[in-house]
Amino acid sequence: MKRVVVIGGGYGGLRAVEKLSKYQDIAITLIDKNPYHYLQTEAYGYIAGQFDMHDVAIDLQNWCEGFKERVTFIHKEATSIDFEEKSVHLDGRDLFYDYLIIATGAKTNFFSFIEGLRENSYGVKNLERAHNFRIKFENIIYKKLQHEEDSREGKLNIAVGGAGLSGVEVAAEMAYVLDSYSKTIGDTAKEIHIYLIDASDTILPGMGQYSIDNTKKRLEALGVKILTSTFINTVDATHVHFRSGEKLPYSFMIFTGGIKASSLNDTIDNEKNSINQLITTPELNVQGQKDVFAIGDCVEIKDAKGNILPPTAQIAEKSAEYVAKTIRQRIDGVESKPFDADVSGVFIALGGKYAVGEMFKYIKVKGYVAYVLKKAITHAYYLGLRLRINTGFKNRNR
Repeated sequence: MKRVVVIGGGYGGLRAVEKLSKYQDIAITLIDKNPYHYLQTEAYGYIAGQFDMHDVAIDLQNWCEGFKERVTFIHKEATSIDFEEKSVHLDGRDLFYDYLIIATGAKTNFFSFIEGLRENSYGVKNLERAHNFRIKFENIIYKKLQHEEDSREGKLNIAVGGAGLSGVEVAAEMAYVLDSYSKTIGDTAKEIHIYLIDASDTILPGMGQYSIDNTKKRLEALGVKILTSTFINTVDATHVHFRSGEKLPYSFMIFTGGIKASSLNDTIDNEKNSINQLITTPELNVQGQKDVFAIGDCVEIKDAKGNILPPTAQIAEKSAEYVAKTIRQRIDGVESKPFDADVSGVFIALGGKYAVGEMFKYIKVKGYVAYVLKKAITHAYYLGLRLRINTGFKNRNR
């Protein structure tokens, strides 16, 4: 029986467990410092109040028990790895492995060169910070509804730093919610403005022109104020200060402008890039460790041509599927091929029942059709988790 340990219950970690669980000669242990799987791709809807907690969080204990005895969950933080002893150090114990998958993901990179950014803004990579941001957003709407004194002064600005995928989805969903609330809180809804800020000369840098153009049109139709080629210099409790000398008063700010690999990478003696991601071999092995793999956002992943792939749930899952297959091949003594994948497509949720998407480089859709396709993909993933959760819950309560 081979022991496979997976560190991290994100998209990559769960997909690796799922693929490996079908083999009877493999015992799997999943480790995560959180007791839940956080569906970060749905953060935009949760922050804007469109989704509830059960839409974005899945209990890992119940999920793992859905595999019966084949998968064990440990709710602990992995603090270090001993490659010589082939063990993962947890709080008070060591867990030994034959194969190890590092899938610890990434966190929001609150750039240190922007003074006050971390102290005065929220990220979406962490469920707790996303939850606190949601409360702030709902409180603003509530105060407007109540016509409280500090909300009568007029304009309230919400700043979204970073116009990548997460930034535009959050901005669009909040703008859509505010437009919907205009029937409840009247014209005061128009006093809440959303600013989308990015240092790049365009929104969605690196994405296709079709997605960029149609996303921009949708954001503008929703009233989002787009500030591109705009560099944030400092952030204090009341204003975002730009390098140009101008400043923007704000009520609260969310930052989606960058990521940084999780802190476990700090303990690993391996080459890393500027955002602390591990640089691996073409087989996604940690350098010098044929039995240790890294997948998802904690590693710099490239396609066959050497192009760096974006840190998305899709790439995390593809890298997980590859590693699960490679572990099976290693056990069987079969030679494995280097990892090779690309982005199959991207869908961008833009408020309400509207989205923009590109698939397989040729198919381009927008509006309700794109929304339906995106929801179908999300629903299929969520349904798979829920079915496993239900099985695990029944097993626990027999």
